[in-house]
Amino acid sequence: MSTLANQLVRAEKEELARAIRTLLGRPLVSAHDDPAAFDLVRKRRGPLIQWFDYFCGWRLVVEPRQGYARLVKVRSQPGTTRPARRRRTTRASFDRRRYTLLCLCAAELLTSPVTTIGMLAGRVAQAAAVEPGVPAFEPVRGEERAAFVDAVKLLEHYGALTAMDGATDAYLDDEDAKVLYRVDTTRVIRLLAAPVPPSRVTDTWRGGPPEALVAEARYGAGEPSETQRALHARHTLIRRLLDDPVVYRDELTPAQAAYAASLTGRRLLRRAAEEAGFVLEERAEGFLLVDPDGIATDSRFPDDGGHAKVAALLMLDLLVTSGPVSAARLDEEAAELLRRFPQWAKAYQSDGGGPRLAADALEVLVRFGLARRTGDRVAALPAAARYRVDCAAVQED
Repeated sequence: MSTLANQLVRAEKEELARAIRTLLGRPLVSAHDDPAAFDLVRKRRGPLIQWFDYFCGWRLVVEPRQGYARLVKVRSQPGTTRPARRRRTTRASFDRRRYTLLCLCAAELLTSPVTTIGMLAGRVAQAAAVEPGVPAFEPVRGEERAAFVDAVKLLEHYGALTAMDGATDAYLDDEDAKVLYRVDTTRVIRLLAAPVPPSRVTDTWRGGPPEALVAEARYGAGEPSETQRALHARHTLIRRLLDDPVVYRDELTPAQAAYAASLTGRRLLRRAAEEAGFVLEERAEGFLLVDPDGIATDSRFPDDGGHAKVAALLMLDLLVTSGPVSAARLDEEAAELLRRFPQWAKAYQSDGGGPRLAADALEVLVRFGLARRTGDRVAALPAAARYRVDCAAVQED
C-alpha cells in the first residue's frame, strides 16, 4: 500500500510539472487542438492555479465546459521579442496595422455570437472611421484585406472564431467572399492579458507609457509595504526565469538581485524549478532554467528550421573565440557564408543579403541571451560558452 501511495504521489508531481511547462509554452490550451494537454490541465487545475499564483502572480483560468485553459501571463516591462505572427506561409510578425485590425475585430466580435466576414469587415470599417487616430479601413484595397485576413486567422487560431461555412483565405481575392463564423465571445475576452483595460488608459494611445497597462494593484502604489516589495521581487524574478532563455545578474533590479541572493529566495527558486520539472543552473553570471523535454518553450536554439538560426550558430563561434567584433565583421561573415553556399538561404542571395542575414542572425542571438550589441560592437554573453566548439574533442574523434 505504501509503495502504491508513493507511486501515485510521484505520478501527480510529474503530471503537475508537465502541465506547468505545457502552459508556459502555450498559454492558451484548447481541447479541440490538443485534447490530451487540456485534459491534463483540467485534471490538475487546482494545484496549477495555486502554483502560478504563488510563484509568479499569474492567473490561470480553466473552463472545462468551454474546452480551454488560459494562463494570463503578465510582465512588468512590455517586450517585443514574441510578436503575434501571421498564420499564412510567411509567418512574418504583425505590424502596427495588423495589431490595430486585430483589436478592432476583437471589439466588434463581442456584439454577436454569429457573424460573416463581410459583416465583420463592415463593422471594423465603421469603428475605424469614428476612432480618433485610427486610419480608415478600406477593404477594397488588397493590402488592407490581407491585413484583415491575418487578424481574423489569428483569432481563428486562438479559437475565438470558428468558420462554419467557407474559408477566410477566400477574402484575400474577393471582397464579396461568403464566410460564416461562430464567435466564442468569452474566449475573445480572455485573450486580453493586461491587468488594466486599455480603455482605462487613454494616454497610452496618445503616446503615453505602455507600462500603465501592466500595473498590478497587488504590489501596492506609491509606498508599498515590505511584504508587497518582497512579493513583487519574487514574482518578477521567477517570471523572468520562466519567460527568458537566460537571466543575467547585471540585468536584475536591486530588489530582484537581493531576493535571489537571500536564503528564502534561493530556496524558493529551487523549489519552483523542481516542482515545474526544470533543472536550475545557477552561475556567477546568472540563472538558467533547462527543460529536459523541451515542452516549456515556443522557440528553440540551435534549430535548423530557419536560415537565421543556422547562421546565428555559425557566427556564435566567431563571437566566442574572437571576442567583441564589429557589426561590419558579422556582415562580412554572413556574405562569405552565402558565397560558400550559393544554393542555401535563397531569400538572402541578392544584393544586401549578407547584412540582412547578419542582422537576422544577431536578432536570434540577442533574443536567446547569447550576445549583446553595444553601439557598433557585438559581444558574446556568458551563456554562449556552452556552444563553443571543443577542438580537442573534435581531433580525438
